[in-house]
Amino acid sequence: MRRPTLRRPRLPRTRTGRRRLVQAVMAGCVLALLPATWMYTVTADRLRTTADVPRTEVAVVFGAGLWDGEPSPYLAHRLDAAARLYRENRVEVVLVTGDNSRKDYDEPDAMRAYLTRHGVPDGRIVSDYAGFDTWDSCVRAKKIFGVDRAVLISQGFHIRRAVALCQAAGVRSYGIGVQDKHDVTWYYGGTREIFASGKAALDAVFRPDPRFLGPKEEGVPAALASAR
Repeated sequence: MRRPTLRRPRLPRTRTGRRRLVQAVMAGCVLALLPATWMYTVTADRLRTTADVPRTEVAVVFGAGLWDGEPSPYLAHRLDAAARLYRENRVEVVLVTGDNSRKDYDEPDAMRAYLTRHGVPDGRIVSDYAGFDTWDSCVRAKKIFGVDRAVLISQGFHIRRAVALCQAAGVRSYGIGVQDKHDVTWYYGGTREIFASGKAALDAVFRPDPRFLGPKEEGVPAALASAR
């Protein structure tokens, strides 16, 4: 029995057809780059370092995975930056937002434990257990925890998307992109952001509800009140 053969796509034979094909490819490339261009535009003046970020009441740290129940190296670097800001009196409260969709996987509690070991009092840490993605974390920071202004902490390849989405969700944000070595994970994260920027643009335009919203929580106001 003969195997079916795949036909190679044929290029247009006419000059007009080839020109239209090139124009279509170029248009596709432009459309693919629009979300990334939007992110760079809206975050152009919102990125800072731990040394020059404006003093802000709340820092938001996004989850980045656990290794054997402990923060991954990438997440630990984010938490280190948050702890430094707290110790230097640059922030008063740290909101940790991550995934707790399974009983055996709890990013926020692991993040809280790490921060307390690095000098942040437990009462100054607030946990968001339904930060399943960046958009959900930003919307919940605004609608559930009442955060209007924050310093966001993530890796450099992710921080622009985080700032752009939190700005769209109504949280006036500055972003700190912590530095990491350019290993396989870093390159994977950077490549992933190219595709994630498209979803981010759609989230900013259509503003869907998070996977889980729930009632308002007083954790951030209460922590801020205790700080005074």
